[in-house]
Amino acid sequence: MLKGKFPINLTKEVLTSNSSEAFSLYDKSCFGEPSKGKDKISYGYSEAVYLVETKKAEVFSGKKKIDVKELMKKLSRVDKKIYIKYPVYSDLREKGYIVKTALKFGADFRVYPKGKRPGNAHAKWVVFVDHEAAKTNWQEFSAKNRVAHSTKKKLLLGIVDSEEDVTYYEVGWVRP
Repeated sequence: MLKGKFPINLTKEVLTSNSSEAFSLYDKSCFGEPSKGKDKISYGYSEAVYLVETKKAEVFSGKKKIDVKELMKKLSRVDKKIYIKYPVYSDLREKGYIVKTALKFGADFRVYPKGKRPGNAHAKWVVFVDHEAAKTNWQEFSAKNRVAHSTKKKLLLGIVDSEEDVTYYEVGWVRP
């Protein structure tokens, strides 16, 4: 049972926790991924920021606690898109979806249907995020659509505006 904030350790570019609360939250809500040895939980960047913002966790670099602003700054050195990825992650989590990274698909996230868990179901969407001012050409759009189609998922575009509001566009293949 989750009692309070648990610690997440930032070591170089990796976020992990070995606290019992981290394992409990993983079991309950699928935050993080157990390591191969199952001795700790690893977190994606947006996931860790969300846990700090929702007051479930605190991030430490060594013994120093890092606030959300400093955490975002540190993470942006590694992930240039964190400032547009995070609003999408947060919005989808707030809507009750389980959101995981989709690096192996070349996408930003994969999203599971409500009530479904990774390992027990397949993700419904593969998500690509972008800012509303960004331009995408047809080749890039087509490549994203092919990724979704080849992984048997729907393409979900999460478009973030200057106020960090998110608009979603679901794209699918149609055979007339």
